[in-house]
Amino acid sequence: NFDFKAHGEVRLRMDEQGIGSEPPKTVHELLQEAVSKYGDYYALASKKGGQWIKLTFKMYYDECWKAAKSFLKLGLERFHGVCILGFNSAEWFIADIGAILAGGVAAGIYTTNSPEACRYVAENCSANVLVVENHKQLQKILEIQHKLPHLKAIIQYGEELKEKRPNLYSWSEFMDLGKDVPDTQLREIIESQKPNQCCTLIYTSGTTGQPKGVMLSHDNLTWTALAAGRCIMLTDATEQQELLVSYLPLSHIAAQMADIWLAVTFGVQVFFAQPDALKGTLVDTLREVRPTAFLGVPRVWEKIEEKMKSVGAKSSAFRKKVASWAKGVGLQTNLKRMNGYSEVPVNFRIARHLVYKKVRKAIGLDRCTKCYTGAAPITRETLEFFLSLNIPVFELYGMSESSGPHTASLPHAFKLTSCGKEVAGCRTLIYKPDGEGNGEICFSGRHIFMGYLNMEEKTKEAIDEEGWLHSGDLGKQDKDGFLYITGRIKELIITAGGENIPPVPIEDAVKNAIPIISNAMLVGDKAKFLAMLLTLKCNVDVGTGEPGDDLTPEAIEYCQKLGSKATKVSEIINSKDKAIYAAIQKGILAVNEGAVSNAQKVQKWVLLEKDFSLAGGELGPTMKLKRPVVAQKYKDQIAQFYMDADTPTTTENALQQ
Repeated sequence: NFDFKAHGEVRLRMDEQGIGSEPPKTVHELLQEAVSKYGDYYALASKKGGQWIKLTFKMYYDECWKAAKSFLKLGLERFHGVCILGFNSAEWFIADIGAILAGGVAAGIYTTNSPEACRYVAENCSANVLVVENHKQLQKILEIQHKLPHLKAIIQYGEELKEKRPNLYSWSEFMDLGKDVPDTQLREIIESQKPNQCCTLIYTSGTTGQPKGVMLSHDNLTWTALAAGRCIMLTDATEQQELLVSYLPLSHIAAQMADIWLAVTFGVQVFFAQPDALKGTLVDTLREVRPTAFLGVPRVWEKIEEKMKSVGAKSSAFRKKVASWAKGVGLQTNLKRMNGYSEVPVNFRIARHLVYKKVRKAIGLDRCTKCYTGAAPITRETLEFFLSLNIPVFELYGMSESSGPHTASLPHAFKLTSCGKEVAGCRTLIYKPDGEGNGEICFSGRHIFMGYLNMEEKTKEAIDEEGWLHSGDLGKQDKDGFLYITGRIKELIITAGGENIPPVPIEDAVKNAIPIISNAMLVGDKAKFLAMLLTLKCNVDVGTGEPGDDLTPEAIEYCQKLGSKATKVSEIINSKDKAIYAAIQKGILAVNEGAVSNAQKVQKWVLLEKDFSLAGGELGPTMKLKRPVVAQKYKDQIAQFYMDADTPTTTENALQQ
């Protein structure tokens, strides 16, 4: 019940009753329904020269139709990729949906990707067309264009073309291309589409090596949007229109599911943020739009929290007292609410009037009844900070392979630090639980992906014979069905910005670049940036397997080449040996040069006094790094990385890879 070829078809996992038995539909059928239900409602709003320019659902559909015909004119072939590389915009959505209507497969690329990383995705999905936002992104593509045999055209949407080139089109030129293509030709292609065929690729980090193309079917997108939207109780536009700000990368499942598919399903009006949203302008957009629903990765919530604390630090002593009183009341009341108490105490009402309302207004969330976080683990501190200001932030959990959400917390059903209960129609299995009930979290339902493009082995590793998707996360469910994530089986670091980073390739690169390094362990889970623990090559006691203090002969030779007289690990560390430290820093910078994106750069490092070993517990029987053990053992050194205020913020691009 999976496939790993773009033209494949899967058996839909239909249920006998309930939401899982809803009739499957294609993206085009979903759009047609949206036009009949919400035709004259505004769908997309873009800020041009200080004014919001808006498209209704009817106009939006017509644009997608035009784009689809233009893709056909450019020679887009069935099940070939259309890659989109740029910041969220109406053109991004229209290119994505247009590609699907034309029978292609839409694939987003992270704007922070290197040219080589862009090449990998475009080649992997046999892309016929690449859509880029601006001259800067275009340059990346021009650099690798000669390596893309399937590529027929490039379209640039965000700014006018700086140069004429064959097969390079501006957005308006592109949209005009298809006007002579008969509607019947497009209609025929649309009619040949089935809900169980692939229409979208989401590229997700492998734990080692290249990203994998997660194949999502029409049914994956249309069914999951319906199930998730009903679960979090999105209001249909015909009752009251929800408003959303689009700013998280659309190449990631979270933003794509929310901003494109949920929005079309429920008639949500989407406002596009500025491209520098995560560098500080997001709150300005929020204050202007005042959205009714908002999804932030943990790093975004942390940034809002930091900003609010720095503003609070400047206020008068009296104001600080009032705020601190209100926060105490807010936290207590909301924790009680969480446990089923419903009465609202008087002091809470006063605090709401004096503090909470003003705070919400200041960050543009005064109309927001649905504040969500997902894509990475959020700390209890941040959740409690917002809870104390009467802003409950609800956790979502899922993965690209489950078309996004699998569980969700809700106003009437949430527990701090739990990521909620499964969305109706989705099922959870805790595989091989231990005594405490912790095991690998597995999912099943109609939201489970088709397979990884051109990767049969990896697909079989992810989906077992019974059709369960193995998440690679450890967790447990409590008696009420709330899911808690307790750890990770797969070796991925998930930063506070939601970047999924495979540590092994970076660690290997560091060891290759710096011959004196024995072991390297990357850290940065839930943190703002990556750092690294390093050990030096030393002689090991043959009897006990204990690492000693003496450097190996090769390491000593390396020191001499650099002009250092060190022969022991302790000498290098105690004297902070200038030559050695400079060489290590140089090696780290060289590795950073080749990083896939900013988020994957190593910002800080420390040398440990002892190498890792079996005896020390850092290595397992196959000499594999036991990351949780190392993290525990060297927690002070790791904490030190994140102590200073002047931390580098490379997670500007929240939700990389």
